Amino acid sequence: MRKRFPLFMFLLSLGLFLGSCDSNRVFEEVQDIPDNQWPVRLSPTFAFEVTDTTQAYNVFFNVRNALHYPFYNLYLRHYLIGPDGQQVNSMLHEMYLMDPKTGEPKGKGAGDIFDHQFRGLKNIRFQRAGQYKIRLNQYMRQDPLPGIMAIGVRVEKATE
Repeated sequence: MRKRFPLFMFLLSLGLFLGSCDSNRVFEEVQDIPDNQWPVRLSPTFAFEVTDTTQAYNVFFNVRNALHYPFYNLYLRHYLIGPDGQQVNSMLHEMYLMDPKTGEPKGKGAGDIFDHQFRGLKNIRFQRAGQYKIRLNQYMRQDPLPGIMAIGVRVEKATE
């Protein structure tokens, strides 16, 4: 593990550097899951500002998992909360971290760690300017859920 840590830090730094050049990105944050065990009661929350209500946006969910994650998929529910504190929408998402037939990991990987990005909301228009929050919950049958290392949200301007 120690031999892979410098490589991991280099790749993370490179990703942050290259990601900072992305003009469509409005917001992106990733939160580590303590001990790589995501309990049902842990609901990572991400807050971002919307200033342009005429622009359409895409919202992505970023997932980092270890190879020992025991399932091929991940059920995740998002809750989008508006500037007034009211829930705008909520949806259950099924994301494939591995191929269901072959078990081959999907996403981008280095060693036994894999990063995924799933589009959760497409071409969404926010009705009001202000601070929005997205809360994420895991909806799997195992509590805590092993092998999930980090979870995140990315909001970007839609270009389609």
